[in-house]
Amino acid sequence: MLAALPLRPPAALAALALLAAGCDGASPEDGGAGHDAGHDAGTDAGPSYDAGAITRIPESEASAGRTSCAYSRGAMPWQTLGAELPIGEDIRIDHFIILLQENRSFDHYFGTMPGVDGLPEGAQNPDAAGTPVEPFHTTDYCIVDVSHSWNGSHRQYNGGANDGFVVTNQPNGRRAMGYLDETDLPFYWDLARTFAFSDHHHCSMLGPTWVNRFYLLSGTSFGRISNGAVDTGRIPADGDHVVFEQLERAGVSWGVFHASVPFVFGGYPHYALRPQRRARVQPIDEFWAQLEAGTLPSVSYLDPVWDFAAGVEATDEHPPANPQLGQAWVREVVTRVMASPLWARTALIVTYDEHGGFYDHVPPPEACHPNDFPPDRGAGSAAGDFDRLGFRVPLWVVSPYARRGHVSPHVTDLASVLRLLQARYLLPALSGRDANAWPLLDMFDFDAPPRLEPPTLAPAPIDEARQQICRDNFH
Repeated sequence: MLAALPLRPPAALAALALLAAGCDGASPEDGGAGHDAGHDAGTDAGPSYDAGAITRIPESEASAGRTSCAYSRGAMPWQTLGAELPIGEDIRIDHFIILLQENRSFDHYFGTMPGVDGLPEGAQNPDAAGTPVEPFHTTDYCIVDVSHSWNGSHRQYNGGANDGFVVTNQPNGRRAMGYLDETDLPFYWDLARTFAFSDHHHCSMLGPTWVNRFYLLSGTSFGRISNGAVDTGRIPADGDHVVFEQLERAGVSWGVFHASVPFVFGGYPHYALRPQRRARVQPIDEFWAQLEAGTLPSVSYLDPVWDFAAGVEATDEHPPANPQLGQAWVREVVTRVMASPLWARTALIVTYDEHGGFYDHVPPPEACHPNDFPPDRGAGSAAGDFDRLGFRVPLWVVSPYARRGHVSPHVTDLASVLRLLQARYLLPALSGRDANAWPLLDMFDFDAPPRLEPPTLAPAPIDEARQQICRDNFH
């Protein structure tokens, strides 16, 4: 049997564990957590944005600016996206639901899928002795975690050789080269064929979970390269530092719904633990109730059951969690969203925070620097900066307006999801990264009538025999 291993850095675990007891909804003295909690702007929201006159430029000019990283914090969507592209209410979505899973690379799940940029012939990584290890179809659903730290990810990248996946995961580094296919993940593959999908979406930096999740919410990690809360000493003095502030300032409702522990309590405790914020952070049962009643906020973030809380029974897909449990959780979200009264004007975006240490053959490309802080590299830290994305991860857009069967060729990262919200609600960029990000707009078709009839999707089976092996191996 494999001994149970620590799955997260102790400090990061402690930060969330400390909050777990109080995360099942706000108490009355915290402002309450009633059915419509979180729909009114917070009492300390700043003044509304003054958009002023909106002047559009051609997309050829805007695209050139984004490619050259010409735009910076404060740039408005109409300044960075060409006149040919929709912004504001022309993006015909009233409800965004963002579901961020954990730690799986694109090739690890979709490397053998026809029609995408999958595993090339001859792909391999050397082990410590120099012996090539080729990608292989794994039968192990629950494995010991693989390296995805700042140092581990940079060694895996190795200047674009992408040859460090085995050697950073010894002993038995071969497990980083294992992949799953349609027989293991039939729902995920069907979802990719049915709605819009990307094979060039990357995590935001070569590093672990928390710092990548910061890019989803802030467009930067504030210089952090390891898991830990936002340093309040690095919050900009001028303007907002997290998308929740932006949404409140614009009068847009938002909420966080969690199946175990909410990430924002650990990552943004200075903000999310304020009484008026806690009312917006609610258990997942409240999400289901509001979804069914048609009373969800305009923007909803969903947190799964984390691996550190439930081990192989978790739904976040972070090793040693069984990916089939995560797939089943995502299928439940997708099917219930499609059956809800909000479906006609909803976009569900499903993606992953980072690659988790699993092999991907595409070298992470250059990226626009957030232009706020350099990396907090100490003695022994690998060289590197925030001017490069991390490895590819899957991303789906599920919506009546999604381009069915479309595989996006645009290079995107988590800041692209942030920029989509900014484009819809006419909000300024929070950093140089989201200012220059492509906001997933090719994955939507707002000119065609929405496809309101929910499609029938493949099941998300759970192989109980393999799940029992997971339980036996990780006791």
